[in-house]
Amino acid sequence: MNNRRRLSEGEREQRGRADRERVKEAASELLSSEGWARWVRARRTFHAYSASNCMLIALQCHQRGILPEHIAGFHTWIKLGRAVRKGEQAIRILGPIAVKQREKDSDGAEERRVFFKTTFVFDVSQTDPIPGVELAPLHPPRQPLTGDSHSHLLPPLVAFAESLGYGVAFRSIPGATGGWCDPRAQRIVVDADVPPNAQVRTLVHEITHALGVDYAKYSRAQADVIVDTTTLIVLSGVGLDVSGETIPYVAGWGESGALEAVSEFAQLIDGLARRIAHVIEGPSDGDPAGGRVSRRRVAAGRQPGTPSS
Repeated sequence: MNNRRRLSEGEREQRGRADRERVKEAASELLSSEGWARWVRARRTFHAYSASNCMLIALQCHQRGILPEHIAGFHTWIKLGRAVRKGEQAIRILGPIAVKQREKDSDGAEERRVFFKTTFVFDVSQTDPIPGVELAPLHPPRQPLTGDSHSHLLPPLVAFAESLGYGVAFRSIPGATGGWCDPRAQRIVVDADVPPNAQVRTLVHEITHALGVDYAKYSRAQADVIVDTTTLIVLSGVGLDVSGETIPYVAGWGESGALEAVSEFAQLIDGLARRIAHVIEGPSDGDPAGGRVSRRRVAAGRQPGTPSS
């Protein structure tokens, strides 16, 4: 029996304002190169989480001196063979809840509205193994860009580029260019002499340009940050090792409204990364923070977590 008191309309509004302030505070961290790098590292690590939740994770972990590795809810950690240590302070993110509306639509079906509430999660560093319980593997292997482990991703990436109206050619390119995207000719060229994993990297990079991130719509610095960051996130999501890659940053995001500008760029990068990842991985199937999680999926590299907001 649930005896929890239902919040009044005023209390819900007050809580909503507090949540929005927390997200705004977390987003303001993106205005520094260090804060931007923390968000990028969180976003490329926690693929199922939204851009806003990665901002919240990055800020709270930074404030506590935690380098986040794996995030999950209290009960999910138990299912993974670990227990949150007593006294550990939860990381607060926003989780979606669907509420049925009493009003019915024209077809007579009940409408459902999605709200967001504070959800509590913990990093693996805040947990200990449960004695006698088998631990689920949390560190999937990462493959180098110099290998051919991800050559199977080339056909779907080529098909996606073609669906955007771009032709893709593989040919020898002198020097270290790797490839390019020509929006006028609607053509992408990839160096045929580099390893397949490096070709995957080039294709993701150039496809991001083909999705509208060009030097006419954005400054060169902005476009480079958007494309390079999107590429890092996508490659990390499919299990390629980008740990040594430099995280790009733009010192000035706009002459005015810098916070709004950097937030919009983060959301744009998040959307581009999800669109490309959907093509080569399929739709994200992240778990609620306290919900079911498959050991097989964790072993395969999926992060137990909460996609939301």
